Formats: sequence, C-alpha cells, structure tokens
Amino acid sequence: MWMITGGAGFIGAHVVRAMTEGGRQVMVYDDLSTGSRDRVPEGVPFVVGSVLDEARLKATLREHGVTGVVHIAGKKQVGESVERPLYYYRENVTGLQTLLEAMTASGVDRLVFSSSAAVYGMPDVDLVTEETDCRPLSPYGESKLVGEWLINAAARAHGLRSASLRYFNVAGSATPELADTGVFNLIPMVFERLEAGEAPRIFGDDYGTPDGTCVRDYIHVEDIASAHLAAAVRLEEAAQGTALTLNVGRGEGSSVREMVDRILKVAEQQGVTPEVTDRRPGDAARVVAAADRIREELGWSARYSLDEMIESAWKGWCRRHA
Repeated sequence: MWMITGGAGFIGAHVVRAMTEGGRQVMVYDDLSTGSRDRVPEGVPFVVGSVLDEARLKATLREHGVTGVVHIAGKKQVGESVERPLYYYRENVTGLQTLLEAMTASGVDRLVFSSSAAVYGMPDVDLVTEETDCRPLSPYGESKLVGEWLINAAARAHGLRSASLRYFNVAGSATPELADTGVFNLIPMVFERLEAGEAPRIFGDDYGTPDGTCVRDYIHVEDIASAHLAAAVRLEEAAQGTALTLNVGRGEGSSVREMVDRILKVAEQQGVTPEVTDRRPGDAARVVAAADRIREELGWSARYSLDEMIESAWKGWCRRHA
C-alpha cells in the first residue's frame, strides 16, 4: 500500500489516478487545506490529517499497512513563501521531518518526494542537470532543497529508499474535474485575465532570449503523475539506501510569449494583444530541464505536447466557469 500525502490536491489527485491505473494500492492522507475530497476516487481510503501530526501519521501507516509514501503535501507559492517564511519552513521542512520520523518508527522505508526546479534558482545554463548548482531564491525553493538533504541523510542513516522528483512547470489536466483550481501559473493566469475581459500580462520582454521573454520547460500533469508511478515501481525493488534525484521535464524550452500565443489560439482569442509589464523579481531568463537521467534511471519520458496541456487546461477552466 502506498500512502499519498496531498492526494486530494491538483497534482496529488493525478498521482492517485496514475498509481491505481498502474496496479498499485493507494490511500490518501490530506489536511484539505487546499485539496478537495471530491478529487479522491470512490473506494480509495482517505484520512484527514496533517503531516505535522506524528501520532496520526503513525496510526495511519500502521492501520493501512503502508509500505511506501508519495509525499506531495506542502505549500508551494513562491511569493507567499517570501512573506511567510516561518510558515513555509514549518509546513514543508518540519512536516517532512515529522513524516520521516513516523516512517522510521513504523518500518516504512520507501519515499517518493515532490521537489521542485525552484531549488536551482537562476541557473545560467542552457539545460539544467541534476548537478547544476542549487541556489534557491525563495523560502519555498529553500524548503524543497532542505527536504532533499533531509531525505538523503535518512537514506544514509536508516536505509531509506527515496526518489526526489524536481518538477519543472506543471500544466494541463487529465480530466476537466481534476483541473488546477489555483490561479498561480501562467496558463490559468491568462484564462483569468481573458474571462475578466483584460489582456494577458507578460512580465518583461527584455531578457536575453530569442523573443525577449522568459523561457521555461512546461510539462503535463499526467506526465508528472506517470513519473511518480515509475519512481514508486523502481523503489519497490531498490536496494536499501538508494537515493535518486531526478528532473521531471520535457527537455524543451518554450517562451512566455509563445505560450501566451498558443493559449489565445486555444481560447479563440487571437485578436487580443498581450500587455507587457515590468519584470518580476527573481524570474530567471531560462530554466529548461535536462531530462536524460530520469530516462536512464526509470525508463520514463514525457508524452504530452504543449497544445495538449493547454487544451486540457482550457476544458477544465470552461467546466468550472460555465
């Protein structure tokens, strides 16, 4: 049995779907602070609880016969983390520490960890490899990097088998009902502006990139979910102390302007002209994954295209805002 923390959230619900379809037994542990019970499929065991509650974690691991954990629960907004660093360190670092203590006490020694490309900060390279220096720019990115350190230390000390997955820019949806309900990423931000009758914003067009806008590696949430399944399968047979750190991206860069143009086309709003505003502090010119290691280690590669991401996200947006 795999326990998926945060399994009622946007990414977590997709991981639940991928792992059940992949033949794994799963249960969900979520405090519902941002998730929704409606996202959890019927028949999947569900426990409402915080990762800061060690007693509840231990009881859940024991009662459900958990043998591995996919840890997705946590806070993920960069701007909010700058304003509330203590909150982010408590939720993301202390929460992970508490989970690891409960796992160690319960003899659960497999962990797939939701990390982030935010650990890299502003890398000055064409492709970001797992060896690229990590210089996070926000408490959120710091909390993910500290989490990786903590997991690697537990692997050395306690034989934990782990895989830390560094997500790049997640988009799309498997089905409309599982779509992202937040408006913090580029695609839903553009949708929100269009719905309000306003032009989408582009933050800066004077970067050293081909069209002057930031370049990012966008990846479909279904690909993210399948990467978790592949990591879990690998850990089921891995030696004690295995500690993998893997980028999860397509290995292809797309500029913000290119993405906005594609979004406008899908939304049938090609006549709208984006509004260019000042750069946002901390935005790197280019952050694109080198995706070789995950292919070599897990036999995994991304399947979905940019247009498939945008079209699936648009269907979800239209369903919620009909």
